[in-house]
This record gives sequence, C-alpha cells and structure tokens, in this order.
Amino acid sequence: MKRFFAIIFPLFIVVIFLYVMKLIPFGADRMVVARHYLQDGLQETGSTNIVTSIVVLYRGFDTLGEVTVLFLAALGFGAILEGMKKKTKKIKASLVVRTSTRYLFPFIVMFGTYIFIHGHLTPGGGFPGGVIIAAGVLLMYLAYKDFGINHAKFKLTESFAGLTFIIVGLIGLAIYGSFLANFLPKGLPRELFSAGIIPIIYIAIGFKVGSELGGLVGEGLEDKE
Repeated sequence: MKRFFAIIFPLFIVVIFLYVMKLIPFGADRMVVARHYLQDGLQETGSTNIVTSIVVLYRGFDTLGEVTVLFLAALGFGAILEGMKKKTKKIKASLVVRTSTRYLFPFIVMFGTYIFIHGHLTPGGGFPGGVIIAAGVLLMYLAYKDFGINHAKFKLTESFAGLTFIIVGLIGLAIYGSFLANFLPKGLPRELFSAGIIPIIYIAIGFKVGSELGGLVGEGLEDKE
C-alpha cells in the first residue's frame, strides 16, 4: 500500500502542476497582464508597492495557499516532536551574546513589525516581517538557557491572525463576489492608512507567520520532560 501511494501521489502532483500551468498566461497574454498591473495597479488597489498588490489582491489565493502550506508544515513538525523525549545539552552563551541579545531583541521585534505594517508602501510584507520576529525568538533561545515562550498565547495569536485573514477575504466575497476583494477605502497613495484591506492582511500574516515560526523554534529547542 505504501508503494502504491508513493507512485500515485507524485503522479497526482504532476497532473495538478500541468493543469495549473495551462491556466498561466504566456507570451503576449502574459505581457498584457503585466502591463495592466503596472499601469492600473496603483489606481485599483491604492498600494504603491505593486508586488504587494499582486500577492495580496490579484493573486490572493496564492497567499492563502502559502499560509496553508506553512500551517501544514508547522503541524507536521509538531506531530513529529510530539511525544519525543529529548534532552539537549545547552551551551551557556557568552556575556557579550546575552547582553547584546537583551538590547537587540526589542529592536528586532520592532523592525519585523515595521516590515509588515509598511508592506503596502515599501518592499516587505507579512512573511518577511514574521520571519524577522521569529528570528528574534530564536536568538533569545540561543542566548538564554532558561528562556521559554507561552505556547498557548502563540497558538491563540496564530489562530486569530489566520481567522482574520479568512474573514476579511469572505467579507470581500460577500460584498463584491470576489474573495479578498478590496472593500475598504483606498486612501491616498504613499500614506500609511491607504490601500484598503492590504495593511490588514499583511498585519494578520505577519502575526501568523511570527507566532507560527516562533512556536516551531520553541518546540524544537525546549527540552521535553
């Protein structure tokens, strides 16, 4: 049975890949789509970062898929570690590392937050901002042997952020008949409060990615009793 699924599953992935490739425009059609993004993206979305417009609105299902893949990866990683008894030998970090981490950690969190809050204005977004915050959590684990996170709060944050993403998308579907339709005022370009739902989506993704990856770091580095 395992060999059967080992053969069928890759074939299934290939079939899905070929089907999706048929939906992707190439040649002249692709240039038309790209030209539309560049010429009309700012007016339609209110975001000065055209990449953000494409990722969050025009191809919002891609972002939803990426978030789902990250969730499944975290779920699988947690399932592997569940019930495993391990005792890791932690090496005490030097005074320089501990002292610098203590002062750098708040700035790392602040920088990650800046990245996903300004994702509609400058290069950045929810994924890189969340990863930066998770990197700060990793640094704290490496610097302090007794450091630990509140996994219940991290999971609650992750769940609430993911739910926010879905609810915002469904509201757009209910109002305009399209998932993640931009139903909020677009505001003025280059202003922080602009681009409609895009900042909300990126804030939700930032919190979700940061709490999810931070939780994975904790699961991997904390000792299991």
